[in-house]
Amino acid sequence: MGRIIEDPALRNKTLVFRDRTDAGVRLAKFTREHLRLDTPMVCAIPAGGIPVGLELARVFHTDLVPAVVRKLKIPWNPEAGFGAMTWDGRIFLNQPLASQLRLSPEEIRLAKEQTQEVIRQRMELFARGQPPPSFRHRTVVLTDDGLASGYTMLAAIEAVISDEPDRIVVAVPTGSRGAAALVAEKSESVVCMNLKDRYPFAVADAYRNWHDLSDEEVLEYLDLSGRNPQRLTPRSDDFPA
Repeated sequence: MGRIIEDPALRNKTLVFRDRTDAGVRLAKFTREHLRLDTPMVCAIPAGGIPVGLELARVFHTDLVPAVVRKLKIPWNPEAGFGAMTWDGRIFLNQPLASQLRLSPEEIRLAKEQTQEVIRQRMELFARGQPPPSFRHRTVVLTDDGLASGYTMLAAIEAVISDEPDRIVVAVPTGSRGAAALVAEKSESVVCMNLKDRYPFAVADAYRNWHDLSDEEVLEYLDLSGRNPQRLTPRSDDFPA
């Protein structure tokens, strides 16, 4: 099991970050202070993970790759999920939750079909229909704007593992302790600045300015990174003179 790295001063705090960009800037500097990462590949889960990932990629002078993963939505509560699907079609069910919700096979099948179509559309929009480049023998940093259940990130990890990377690190601004522990089972380290062990947990509670990003906003962030994986120019204030 990997270690969980937090900022103790931020434990259980709310409204910690101005927005996702501020969270990404602070997370990138915090990660660099605690981990040695040589030319990692930064994989960000759209939509909310893209602005966070952009700042990580800037600081580590590296690639930004959209990692299209989508939760399987609970039919009567689409803000919540009972599993996730990855860009390559892998499906990971939160089986205890699915059983607790008494989801029928038909409801699960329909959720899978709907999610598969959303992923196809997002792959076309955010990655021009191309799968991520090879992770083989790379250090991969997976990021999102937060960890709620952890199953979306877990699905992304499993998809990356199949390509035999050297290292997998998860870096997020905020997350529940349970989700961080789940993800740590499959990664070398989980960097989560604003760790919370209180219920209920919501990713949005860590942000003073929060909204669901539109596809147009995601594309604007991707354009800043060169859209396809490119070497990024770091901000001048990332490194002291």
